[in-house]
Amino acid sequence: MKKVTILALHLGFGGIERCVISLANALKDKYDVTIVSVYKLYDTPGFDIDSKVKVKYLLDTDLALKVNNYKVALTSFHVGKLIKLLWQDYFSKFKFISFIKDGFKGLKLMLNDRKKAIIDFLKNDNSDVYISTRDLLNGLLSRYGNNNSLKIAWEHSHHHGDKVYANKVINSVAGLDYFVLVSKDLKEYYCKRVKIPTIYIPNTIDELPLKLSKLNNRKLISVGRLSKEKGYIDLLKVFKLLHSYDSTFTLDIIGDGPEKDSLIDYIKFNHLDDCVTLHGFQKKKFINKMLENSSLYLMSSLTESFGIVLLEAMSYGLPCIAFSSAEGAREIIEDGKNGYLIENRSKVVMAKKIEKYFLDPDKMKKLGECARKTVNFYTMDHQKNEWINLIEKGK
Repeated sequence: MKKVTILALHLGFGGIERCVISLANALKDKYDVTIVSVYKLYDTPGFDIDSKVKVKYLLDTDLALKVNNYKVALTSFHVGKLIKLLWQDYFSKFKFISFIKDGFKGLKLMLNDRKKAIIDFLKNDNSDVYISTRDLLNGLLSRYGNNNSLKIAWEHSHHHGDKVYANKVINSVAGLDYFVLVSKDLKEYYCKRVKIPTIYIPNTIDELPLKLSKLNNRKLISVGRLSKEKGYIDLLKVFKLLHSYDSTFTLDIIGDGPEKDSLIDYIKFNHLDDCVTLHGFQKKKFINKMLENSSLYLMSSLTESFGIVLLEAMSYGLPCIAFSSAEGAREIIEDGKNGYLIENRSKVVMAKKIEKYFLDPDKMKKLGECARKTVNFYTMDHQKNEWINLIEKGK
């Protein structure tokens, strides 16, 4: 049985981590699968891992994580973000000595300890196949990984026009065997810029629910991290317009993040307390129930690499509406078929489109049926064979 190792930064609650765990679970019966995580940010992984899948952590990060927000920096390898978070916390408490000490510990962990830990692991491991999920991991795998092993880079993040980031990715995959991209847009971009074969394998959902939304209420829903790039202030502005047309609409937002207080202030200032609910972070069972009991999914992201949450909504026969600035939305939503794409981030157009959608029950039903059909292509059962074929193809 071939030994497959998936290299991950951490196993928290992010989209990449969810995909890593989903793939590991899917491959467990055919291969000896191990997930190697650089950091251990939580006592247990953010998503369920099958007992057949082994998990190995390279670093225990408790020392540098006295404040939960530091995890934000570690999950993105972002040194500047770590320093900023440390400074904000310790400056407010006048703990300048502690800032220097813990800042040094955090930097050492991020810059020295992590690199050494990854290199030591790669030099001493004997996996047949490696799947790497970050540009830093790609580069180290290329340089220190077993020359006889199959090395695959798996890119989840969209460059969003950032050539510095794109070039880092391009350079990192130079010594690997294959480059897997999760969207057609990314494959088209990178296939012209890298010398190794590029493969399109989309992200997936694990299963299709048996119960579908009845699309019989005026409940709107959105799920995601409450951060600026998700555009939730814009979403609230859209809802405010919509609510001025028809006060029977309600909006449920599930997720947590740094913009939470700003959203609460906006909701209170505009007297939307009775119709907008912020549920905070919730587990999958809660989210699924909310999707089943809603009639339209809203995405307000400024950018989005791949909209797994759109697939989850569509799996319940829930049409989706999003701003076209989100690349992941353009990948999944077919305008007028399984949802709507709104150009130029026009809040007025989105609000009017939502209002019109609810005035046509027959159209709602057709969009919902098409949304459900869309998801069939993105199930793990459908895409698992693409991964197996690539692994068996070899170098």
